[in-house]
Amino acid sequence: MVLKPHVAINVKELDASIEFYRYLFGEEPAKVRPGYAKFDLDEPALNFTLNEGGEIAGGINHLGIQVGSTEAVIAAKERLKNAGLASFDEMDTTCCYARQDKIWVTSPDGHRWEVFFVKEDADSFGQSPTIPEAGSACCTPKQA
Repeated sequence: MVLKPHVAINVKELDASIEFYRYLFGEEPAKVRPGYAKFDLDEPALNFTLNEGGEIAGGINHLGIQVGSTEAVIAAKERLKNAGLASFDEMDTTCCYARQDKIWVTSPDGHRWEVFFVKEDADSFGQSPTIPEAGSACCTPKQA
């Protein structure tokens, strides 16, 4: 049996969100129906669905994709940049008790995503080097 996490989020505009996640994941959706889209990813193993409508705000701090190298972080940054999506870099930062290289990008609905590589464990929680007040939110920048 394969275990694959499932995350379903509400979005305001399905087409805009499909476009954003197509570039974030580097893949096409596996299914698109009226008011619904599904990305069935192998890497990371994730069943990720978009549901148009409903409450957007919630208790999510941020979402992330852990990758295997700094080069993979940079490749994600380039993919997002080429799609015209702005990203925010935090290279060689300490966050959530780990030294990491990461980028941040925000979906059309305000969901903050990080693409990150963990270099090593750290003894401190850390905080954003460029946005110190974000440290209490696991280093998430207020605007990515």
